[in-house]
Amino acid sequence: MDEQQPGTAAAAIVTGDTALGIELGSTRIKACLIGPDRTPLAVGSHQWDNQLVEGRWTYSLDAVWAGIQGSVAALLADAQQRHGVRPVTVGALGVSAMMHGYLAFDAADELLVGFRTWRNTSTGPAAAELTEALGFNVPLRWSAAHLYQAVLDDEPHVPKLHFVTTLAGYVHWQLTGRRVLGIGDASGMFPIDPATHDYDADMLARFAGLVAARQPDLEVAALLPEVLVAGQEAGRLTEAGALLLDPGGSLRPGIPLCPPEGDAGTGMVATNSVAPRTGNISAGTSIFAMVVLERPLASVHPELDVVATPAGHPVAMVHCNNGASELAAWAGLFGEFAQRHGLPSDDDAVFATLFAAALEGEVDGGGLLAYNLLAGEPIVGLAEGRPLVVRTPSSRLTLANFMRTQLYAVFGTLSLGMRVLADEGVALDQLFAHGGIFRTGGVAQRLLAVAVGAPLAVGATASEGGAWGIAVLADYLRTGAVLDLGTHLETVVFAGADLEVVVPEADEMAGYAAFLARYVEGLAIERVATQVLR
Repeated sequence: MDEQQPGTAAAAIVTGDTALGIELGSTRIKACLIGPDRTPLAVGSHQWDNQLVEGRWTYSLDAVWAGIQGSVAALLADAQQRHGVRPVTVGALGVSAMMHGYLAFDAADELLVGFRTWRNTSTGPAAAELTEALGFNVPLRWSAAHLYQAVLDDEPHVPKLHFVTTLAGYVHWQLTGRRVLGIGDASGMFPIDPATHDYDADMLARFAGLVAARQPDLEVAALLPEVLVAGQEAGRLTEAGALLLDPGGSLRPGIPLCPPEGDAGTGMVATNSVAPRTGNISAGTSIFAMVVLERPLASVHPELDVVATPAGHPVAMVHCNNGASELAAWAGLFGEFAQRHGLPSDDDAVFATLFAAALEGEVDGGGLLAYNLLAGEPIVGLAEGRPLVVRTPSSRLTLANFMRTQLYAVFGTLSLGMRVLADEGVALDQLFAHGGIFRTGGVAQRLLAVAVGAPLAVGATASEGGAWGIAVLADYLRTGAVLDLGTHLETVVFAGADLEVVVPEADEMAGYAAFLARYVEGLAIERVATQVLR
């Protein structure tokens, strides 16, 4: 993936020899335009954040479109500045977004209730009943759990249900008119049969029976989007869809779209982790690991989801609701302090300084303890979270120890989930990482390697993340999907790619083990905090 020459890049943009990916993450919507060699040619982004409305985490649909339009406008301007031309078309387009959650519409295509995101943990009874009935772990954040909880609660909107989808599925539907999902995103709605590349028919029948017992007129199967796999065309950009992306009207309709995917699937693509015995870790507002399985898991584990790659292979997913948000809040605090003293305080400079300090910390964090739990965390059995920093009189409170502990806290619950995979005998040949936390080279990946106890690879596109990954899936459609996705990534996209591989040091692993033991013991403090700090 060598750098494009300026003239070559401009020509690719003018002729549409490109692919565009748009990903709606938890705190940032990002657009990424890639050329024929998959090198990013232009990017654009828009900051946003979820809102807690009447006890539910949500984003408004107005915010969705404002963010998409903002990121696309920034990308068009970036292309103009860097290459002297503005795209009016692309060879293919793809949309990805946060997985799971609940977007429910009636027969008139009107939103029935506010978008319920993956972060909500109010679906415990539904998830528990579905897990038992299906013999398959259905996590709290899955669309099926949200739907069934609404049925159990006899919510007034349930009889009006006509269509349920995810955020990526919603955006794609508005752009093309097609109600479809990529198989990876669909696997976060309802269990997938890897043999048929569709919803598991037997489980779907059992689910329909549970729903029918309470809502006889509701046909569950008819509510779900059609499932597609990577390489299949998922519709074309309509005139109305083009105006949703670019209200100025310069972007032409007719662009083919790949299946909309979840951020887990695009993370797998962005890290060349779609083949068995490969895996990746995505670190952002949430943090999760995806491990492509050689064989089915022996048991049902509440810590593990079984989802699918964009090509349909089964994947064990360790999903943690809480990632780097609390770390970013502390960085903001230190940045404000620096600003008040007239020192450089842009985000990159602040993170670089704090991360460098973390490497100087004691390997166990100096006896400090931190929790990054802004929201509930099912892996440790918490319905709510409270960010905490705790220490004993004998602990060593230094900036270095504090920052190492904050980074350790980002990875704590992930470590506990990865232990379950190890106990299942799941083997890994390679583990990749991506996400904005890796922009400061050599720090987060080193401590993450320590936390998972395995070599960790980070590529040049790690900080581009899912927007680049969905652009690669769009390019896969554009170029004909001649090879299977795994072979395409290995021999075409990542051939000759530069990777930084970090091998954990034994002393740091021992220090992290001491921190994690303290972390597990201290969860009792966290549970009390959720009860007394309202």
